[in-house]
Amino acid sequence: MVQIENLSFGYTKKQTLFDQLEMQLEPGNIYGLLGRNGAGKTTLLKVIAGLVFPRGGICRVEGFESRKRIPAFLEDICFIPEEYHLPSIRIHRFISLNAPFYKRFDHEKMDWLLKEFQLLREQKLNQLSFGQKKKFLLAFGLSTSARLLLMDEPTNGLDIPSKSQFRRVIAASLTEDQSVIISTHQVRDLESLIDPIIIIDEGRIIFQQDVAGITASLSFEVLPEIRENRQPIYYEEGLGGFPAILPNIDQKDTRMDLELLFNGVVSNPKKVNQAFKA
Repeated sequence: MVQIENLSFGYTKKQTLFDQLEMQLEPGNIYGLLGRNGAGKTTLLKVIAGLVFPRGGICRVEGFESRKRIPAFLEDICFIPEEYHLPSIRIHRFISLNAPFYKRFDHEKMDWLLKEFQLLREQKLNQLSFGQKKKFLLAFGLSTSARLLLMDEPTNGLDIPSKSQFRRVIAASLTEDQSVIISTHQVRDLESLIDPIIIIDEGRIIFQQDVAGITASLSFEVLPEIRENRQPIYYEEGLGGFPAILPNIDQKDTRMDLELLFNGVVSNPKKVNQAFKA
């Protein structure tokens, strides 16, 4: 679905954010694009959406070159940014103006999602709270039925019940031919939803694996102590022990700790990735 080859990008001539970036994403997945602030997550989403142009290389979505932004490409992609401005119009007016740009827009799904999020068609968008605006954009994006949804930090500004609702709605409303790329640095918010996991740091993809591969190759345990004969790949000091990542030599069935994995990869990507080669 998304194919990036030898891509280079920078906002200025002297700056290089991406250099010869390679990535291939398959349809039917909810990809988690993780990284620290400033790692390049938002820029990568904008490159995929065709909102910024690479210096070199190419980005294709469903065979279409993103930077050309032809109508057949635009009607099948929806980008929900972290920062946005909504006009001073009512919800029903926004839908009537923008839904025609998406040939597969599902009005029944839109009605269901508005009800789920407790939003009324007569409400003015500029009078909604920050969290309500996010819920509306999510409802509209899912209702487009676009084959590719790009979401930049979608859980920022949502309270705990709303984050749970967000995960449930995403899981319930996607179809098999749709894919989602969710960019976030709040890894715990989406731990149960995203698969595969992509971690980006300083403009480079330093980790890309699916959850099944992660749990087959790595064991996530809380060790009572750190011993010389059982050195973890990565560990942290915690209450009651040391949360640690170890090579899954004995094929233990452990639950992935996404925050621990993220910290381990960012700390020493080479050491973590070697466990998959082994």
